[in-house]
Amino acid sequence: MSNQAVLNALLEAARRAGAEQADALLVHSASLSVQRRLGAIEELERAESTDLGLRVFIGKRVAIVSGTDASPSGFAALAERAVAMARVVPEDAMATLLDAPAPQISLDLGDALEPDADALLARAALAEEAALAVPGVTNSEGASAGWSRGTRALATSRGFFGEYARASHSISATALAGTGTGMQRDYDYASAAHLADLDDAALLGRRAGEQAVARLNPTRPKSARIPVVYHPRVASSLLGHLVNAINGASIARGTSFLKDAMGQQILPRGTFVMDDPLRPRGPRSRPFDGEGQPGQRRALIEDGVLTTWLLDGRSAKQLGLGTTGHASRGTGGPPGPAPTNLWLEPGAETPEALMADIKEGLYVTELIGMGVNGITGDYSRGAAGFMIRDGKLAEPVGEITIAGKLPEMFLAIRAANDLEFRRGTDAPTIRVDGMTLAGA
Repeated sequence: MSNQAVLNALLEAARRAGAEQADALLVHSASLSVQRRLGAIEELERAESTDLGLRVFIGKRVAIVSGTDASPSGFAALAERAVAMARVVPEDAMATLLDAPAPQISLDLGDALEPDADALLARAALAEEAALAVPGVTNSEGASAGWSRGTRALATSRGFFGEYARASHSISATALAGTGTGMQRDYDYASAAHLADLDDAALLGRRAGEQAVARLNPTRPKSARIPVVYHPRVASSLLGHLVNAINGASIARGTSFLKDAMGQQILPRGTFVMDDPLRPRGPRSRPFDGEGQPGQRRALIEDGVLTTWLLDGRSAKQLGLGTTGHASRGTGGPPGPAPTNLWLEPGAETPEALMADIKEGLYVTELIGMGVNGITGDYSRGAAGFMIRDGKLAEPVGEITIAGKLPEMFLAIRAANDLEFRRGTDAPTIRVDGMTLAGA
């Protein structure tokens, strides 16, 4: 049976069991991964799974059941369990099943060819051997390579059906430098929907090795109030804090420090934060969201001004607004708002120019812990990286904490011109002045 036929059969079973409305989600996935360390295979795993979720509505009562058997012979029992649950749960005034148009777009979300284990092992070997070849690298925590492909199909009792498939290729390597208690580690990783877009394995491994060596013999600087420059791989975390603060569910609960910031300047003028679910080959691209709604490219922050919340059907209804097509869901739970391909638009300066006037500052390459308060905006995270002295990277540092207030940090952001689309949430090098470094 086609995925559409399977889901239609499940929706019909729900109707017969007494559901007034329903939607159903079917997810097929397959993956192959390898882990290699010091020339030996540590892990070789292949997995396949099928997951099915049914959400039923009886008036304002809603229930969700999930399973792993997509055989129609079991649908009647599954639907009866869902309806029985819905009859006894409390009413939910915000329960809603949205109308949705049929999707008419292809986003080129991955190649169809599955690599074999030998190809993945060869990729991992290139990465690890390149890391070990870097002078000063003394050991390896291994390299891994993987592939996955998944299909998502959604159908509703209001006539919507859509499905899409996504593939992913990935590579990672972790290198150790130095000896004894002075050892340092660092890593690099990459993923892409198409193998042709994946980073070169040897180049990735070499970066991991060079980064580990550069971190040897770290010092602990004195506490100070200084500019902090975020490497792109950690700069994206600032975007994560931003979208958490404009998530419609948090806004509806009143638990965000940006709950009253709509239409206000929260980033510097000239700054744009974009979200685009329709970007071809994007790691989070999708032709429709978890409620069947079409997405569109949006400037969440336009010229520094907050323009929208991230909304699904429920949070939109709570706020008296329309959905923005940001519903995300699995088979076992209700939809909730989440970003898609998210990025901070680059600035005009190179990273070197961004740091050129810093007499003393911090260049952060790793963040540790999650000391962020979403209600107050207080920010405090463990960090490691390098001091900046007279505009240049200097000695490595560790065992430090950086702290600030996110509203003030956001207004102080300066972006460099080195944006690369690699991970789904992407940012260029970012500078934030006036942060507190807690060290020795």
